[in-house]
Amino acid sequence: MRLANWNDYELIDASSGEKLERWGDIILIRPDPQIIWNTPKQHPLWKDAHAKYHRSSSGGGHWETLKDMPETWEIKYQKLTFRLKMMGFKHTGIFPEQATNWDFIADKISKSSKKLKILNLFAYTGGATLAAAKAGAEVCHVDASRGMVTWARENAKSSSLENAPIRWLIDDCIKFVEKEKRRGNLYDGIIMDPPSYGRGPGGEVWKLESKLFSLLNTCSEILSTDAKVFILNSYTTGLSPSVMEYLLGVTVAKGHGGLVSSSEIGLPVTTSGLVLPCGATAIWQS
Repeated sequence: MRLANWNDYELIDASSGEKLERWGDIILIRPDPQIIWNTPKQHPLWKDAHAKYHRSSSGGGHWETLKDMPETWEIKYQKLTFRLKMMGFKHTGIFPEQATNWDFIADKISKSSKKLKILNLFAYTGGATLAAAKAGAEVCHVDASRGMVTWARENAKSSSLENAPIRWLIDDCIKFVEKEKRRGNLYDGIIMDPPSYGRGPGGEVWKLESKLFSLLNTCSEILSTDAKVFILNSYTTGLSPSVMEYLLGVTVAKGHGGLVSSSEIGLPVTTSGLVLPCGATAIWQS
């Protein structure tokens, strides 16, 4: 299990399908279907949260504001700053468990003898992009959502990275990779955190299980001959770490050698001292 190391985020408690979390000074309660245990909710902040997300039986849900709080606020991870807000489907703008992957990519970049060119696909609000740029890489940030790319650029400015060598692109990730292959553009590292299901800017349908193998094959073809790293993350229940490791083994490692590993990533729960799993990551490295 790989764990993130936060100061501004804390998973305080987890019980009865819900997480009690601290995001800077803001306390939120959010649902999590993996939390199937019904331990006592004894921590006082269960009754003193700023907001709670309620799932709807018909799908989706809504936020209930319980006490005064700002519409947006900021938290820091090491030298990075992120603007947060309560979004649809319980999100806040970052996935805190991903910080362990930010640390990994930053370490690979900082140890490289040359300036690395990194591609971040399905790049969301830019956590991995900013970590890579802060470590000294040239980054191409690609996401299908104009709003997410705008948000990522705001996070870059907040992190004093507005002048960093980052290309900000609004594009369907599959189509972008295919275009890069035709153009002969190569990258020294690729990061991707694909959604289980989604749509591109032109309405293109993305379904992870049916698209991922083909996408990984194409991505393998745009890695440089001395590429350093490929990080694949997933929250899809059917894709275990071992399945993702196998996928990288028969695509990236097949063409580039190197080593593939995989693990769950998670967040420590303060009250229990245990770890809540939050997804799976497979990593190829040369």
